[in-house]
Amino acid sequence: MREILTDRLKRLQAALAESRLRALSVVAGPNFYYLTGLSFHLSERPTIGYFPADGDPVFVVPALEETKLTGADLPFGFQYATYTDSEGPDAAFARAAELLVATGVGEGARLGVEMRRMRVMELRLIEESLHSQIAAAEEVLAGLRAVKDPAELGHMRAAVAIAQAALTATLPHIRVGMTERELAAELTAQTLRAGSDPELPFAPIVASGPNSSLPHAFPTERRLAPGDLLTLDWGAASHGYMADLTRTYAVAELPTVELQRIYGLVQGANAAGVAAARPGVACADVDAAARRVIADGGYGEYFVHRVGHGLGLEGHEDPSMHGRNDTPLALGMTFTVEPGIYLPEKGGVRIEDDVVVGADGGISLSDLDRDLRVVA
Repeated sequence: MREILTDRLKRLQAALAESRLRALSVVAGPNFYYLTGLSFHLSERPTIGYFPADGDPVFVVPALEETKLTGADLPFGFQYATYTDSEGPDAAFARAAELLVATGVGEGARLGVEMRRMRVMELRLIEESLHSQIAAAEEVLAGLRAVKDPAELGHMRAAVAIAQAALTATLPHIRVGMTERELAAELTAQTLRAGSDPELPFAPIVASGPNSSLPHAFPTERRLAPGDLLTLDWGAASHGYMADLTRTYAVAELPTVELQRIYGLVQGANAAGVAAARPGVACADVDAAARRVIADGGYGEYFVHRVGHGLGLEGHEDPSMHGRNDTPLALGMTFTVEPGIYLPEKGGVRIEDDVVVGADGGISLSDLDRDLRVVA
């Protein structure tokens, strides 16, 4: 891990120099973990890591987290400032600003921040202490994290294996008359039993019958009925890396002919999207490959979202697999392929797999059966 962190810091500093940023600041969360291997809670106590383009990192941490930082086996030097609950963080942020001057991060310096994750609280503390020029750092971070190294892919494969084992253990419990919430609880319990990190990527989506036509449905008290389509969208995590999968089933008996037809189209679109992913292919082309199958089948207007999203330390990260993203895929990029068709008041189908870009095409990390299966 020390060699991995050393390499990540070097690559970050090179990317900062290329982007004309004097430093990057990150809050507690996935980017902090990626650069240090340390997990901190995002809470009312701000935690910040400053990573200069030249020089050692500087951290601001609550006093109660000091030993986590000082006891870490980090492969680089660092300085830090702490604060207690009674003191508040202002003086610690001012002290960090003083420490950063030696690295060239002074007043007016361009400082990259996580626009998608940083809260107003941290931003105000940074602005008041550093007086820097604030710039978005998403492109820098995406460039670092989009391509996964072998260790990261190992964690993602483990997360997928956990998620698949959890679903396999859940399916025998499905029965006509149980509620979506009851099924969601069972799936969550089985995911933890299978070995997932305690913090799941997201609460599972369990959507039956007409509810399955809602891409982001919440589990309700609706009871499963024969002929329902049942969509299960769930995830697991291993060492912070995430799996995100979706399968759609039929409850007790096959659904209507139309619903069987859209299932087949989504199954074909999923396969087309995975096959289209190869180095140099634009993200938009993967979306187009899947979308073409559904459009040619006459249901294009009912595929209402992008074909997928990046996956790793976050459930949604770069690259975004939508029709206007011309970013070329690179070997080792990971993302979901999750086409869907959603017919209002009738039902919907989504089939989602986690994919890594291989030399000869997309490689699905997940291998659960994709054929329409009757459960309960």
